[in-house]
Amino acid sequence: MTMSVYLLSDDLVFPSPRLASENGLLAVGGDLTPERLLMAYRFGIFPWYSDGEPILWWSPDPRLVLFPEELKVSGSLKKIIRQNRFHVTMDNVFEQVMRSCARVRLMKHEGTWITDDMIEAYVKLHEAGFAHSVETWYEQKLVGGLYGVSLGKCFFGESMFSCISNASKVAFVKLAEHLQALSFEMIDCQVTTDHLLRFGAREIPRDRFLNQLEISLKAPSRKGRWHLSQ
Repeated sequence: MTMSVYLLSDDLVFPSPRLASENGLLAVGGDLTPERLLMAYRFGIFPWYSDGEPILWWSPDPRLVLFPEELKVSGSLKKIIRQNRFHVTMDNVFEQVMRSCARVRLMKHEGTWITDDMIEAYVKLHEAGFAHSVETWYEQKLVGGLYGVSLGKCFFGESMFSCISNASKVAFVKLAEHLQALSFEMIDCQVTTDHLLRFGAREIPRDRFLNQLEISLKAPSRKGRWHLSQ
């Protein structure tokens, strides 16, 4: 079956995510305004592209998700968390977390989709109360963290970074525990990595993801600055 990639105009519309190509690519073009980004996430779509490319919009099948109650934490990581080796905060330095995610990927020669335009766009989402960060500190230095978007009872994870061992893992565990305490139903991990599979994330068909997303979005969004559950 032939799949099309849709060219977006200035109109605030997206094609159905079920029309995405086999590799998950759905559309190209458009912009990164808060209104379009929030619409995309509500439809199970996210932007992912490299600097110099047009904006590319994706909805992969299958989709990697973590149901917070299924979080798996290794014994060694539990020990590190109990030792309080790291200090963990939320929404303290959102832009710094984004820039660190980009910088660490470039240092590892992995490339990054976290361009200046993306940073500007997600900082606006953060200021509007929809995007959040978790920060891991060691000796008062930012050494790890992650960021993503929250709508309803779904958190859409975007990226994480670590400068020292276990820093991003601790941030992820704290996020998942925080979301579970708030009765969140799903963490969208987007694409599959061994790292996330070890935490209990699993692939589900896109149709199931979209159906679950529709249910999760019926709940009001927890806008504004978040504080870590203690």
